Amino acid sequence: MKALFKSFAFSLFALLAMTAWASEPPLKFGVGMFQPDKDKNDATYRPLANYLAAKLNRPVELKTVDSWEGLAKSLANGETDIALLGPWGYVLANHQSGAQVISTTLYDGKPEYYSIFITHPQSGIKSIADLKGKTFAFGDKGSTSGFLIPFHFFMTQGINPETYFSKIIHTSHQAIETQVTQGNIDAGADYNRNRNMMIEQGLIKASQSVVIWQSSPLPNDAFAISKTLYADKALVAKLQAALEGIAENLKSKPDLMPPHYTGFVSKDNTFYKAIRDAGLATGKLQAK
Repeated sequence: MKALFKSFAFSLFALLAMTAWASEPPLKFGVGMFQPDKDKNDATYRPLANYLAAKLNRPVELKTVDSWEGLAKSLANGETDIALLGPWGYVLANHQSGAQVISTTLYDGKPEYYSIFITHPQSGIKSIADLKGKTFAFGDKGSTSGFLIPFHFFMTQGINPETYFSKIIHTSHQAIETQVTQGNIDAGADYNRNRNMMIEQGLIKASQSVVIWQSSPLPNDAFAISKTLYADKALVAKLQAALEGIAENLKSKPDLMPPHYTGFVSKDNTFYKAIRDAGLATGKLQAK
């Protein structure tokens, strides 16, 4: 009789849990294009989406957005509820709609990274002065390391990219690395993590590019939540706890994050002040 009661109680609990799951609307999880293509990006971040769904006892729908600017807009207009996006994309979403960062990614245990300028070793380019009259590639206009920080740096040097370079293109970080190593463009802006990853994966050779400039440390990618959901402090606490728990879970489930990503640390809006300041200084962000 006691065994029957336990079986009934367990079945009832499972039914209630399933009902609760079904009653919660799915969280739309937007992720930037961190990988070379959408299929690989989806495959890379689906384990994280599934992990969050299990921790929150709520469906989580993964959606790759192919530009940082587009992801910021999707978080601002409600197409996504939570998002993993670059620092500048986060600042744009925060400025446009009040989206709030709750955690920052850790890469090899660190919450920061660098913007870099790369060129081919045989280009003859050794300094910023040598870039004059050359072709240069920026990332898309929602990119921190590929656009905002390089643009801000050039501004501080009195350089107008439109007149300083013979030609400017905007493309993905992966394409910048590939085109520079192949000699199709003279130089471009990227970030150190991407260059290192592409070298490790054999997509480019270290000998085919050289770093000629590096920024000050920049805050890593932000895990942000819409203004509406941010008001739900219980949900924010659950998300932060789940994200902080990833470091321990990576020991048994290494596919939860891409290589070198070691988890998350809880952060707030102030951690991204340097990015916001650069946006305001360049006029890419309008003061309120």
